[in-house]
Amino acid sequence: MKIGIIGSTGYAGGELVRLLWNHKEVEVKWYGSKSYQNEKYGKIYKNMFQLVDDVCMDENIEELADKVDVIFTATPQGFLASRLNDRILSKAKVIDLSADFRLKDVKDYEHWYGMEHKAPSLLFEAVYGLCELNREKIREARLVANPGCYPTCSLLSLYPLIKEGMIDTSTLIIDAKSGASGAGRGAKLEQLFCEVNENIKAYGVASHRHTPEIEEQLSLWAKKKVVINFTPHLVPMNRGILITAYGMLKKEVSYEEVKEVYDSYYKGEKYVRVLEKEQCPETKWVEGSNYVDVNFKIDKRTKRIILMGAMDNLVKGAAGQAVQNMNLMLGLPENEGLDLVPVFP
Repeated sequence: MKIGIIGSTGYAGGELVRLLWNHKEVEVKWYGSKSYQNEKYGKIYKNMFQLVDDVCMDENIEELADKVDVIFTATPQGFLASRLNDRILSKAKVIDLSADFRLKDVKDYEHWYGMEHKAPSLLFEAVYGLCELNREKIREARLVANPGCYPTCSLLSLYPLIKEGMIDTSTLIIDAKSGASGAGRGAKLEQLFCEVNENIKAYGVASHRHTPEIEEQLSLWAKKKVVINFTPHLVPMNRGILITAYGMLKKEVSYEEVKEVYDSYYKGEKYVRVLEKEQCPETKWVEGSNYVDVNFKIDKRTKRIILMGAMDNLVKGAAGQAVQNMNLMLGLPENEGLDLVPVFP
């Protein structure tokens, strides 16, 4: 299968290139980059020196659709929505790593992202690409909206208990922390070494763009409108996401009852690991892999349950999940190119 990547020189795009280099069934034919057009890819990312000799192309998605089977777009919000049409989708499948097609309500998109949506007619065709939950829809899709990093970790940590109606959804609070790569590769003052090192800070408080994405999926599962408090934090590390979520239990439950729910939902799911009792997820144990580690702790004193998840924001939170989606769309083994042992130390 022939693959094209638009936005191949950002962090998510670079991770796509790394993962697809080891994929046995595909060949990357097009490395699209607005910033590095006509430059050798191996010169931009020197980890790819002598591995990828191709020169970066432009971002002409119309031309690209005639040459490949699948297009990945690791681009800023608004790029794909302003260019995608039915003609392109008739030629190639598209997996978008931006937020352009994640939200079904165009008003929500325009409110949270501050721009007009240029392709609202495609919103309901797009499949939300959380593989563990939408696997069969993804298999049949020609347009997949790859979920955001924070939503992926949050939703997989919460899903079993929301589906089982065990939590009062009006009490949900999600505290999240991410490494600096989550903000992209662009030069920004707040991401300089001296700004990030030896520091931790909240950002996007009560306004982060991943909030409506999490709320929309939770609302679908709960079959009612869910509103949450979501607060992300920037921590001084390259990769990783850790979420800690809090919610009131509707009734008293035992550890064994909750563990049975998690095990029943994630039995057979290769990339969701339900940890053993009292083990808290850590970013170091998933770094460089497509795994999400989840666990929980019941606080009988406050009648709350504390849900925890950890993953690599560039793999399962972006490129790894995109490859997982591609495998499903092409009828390939879901784990092809993704059997990555976490890196340690």
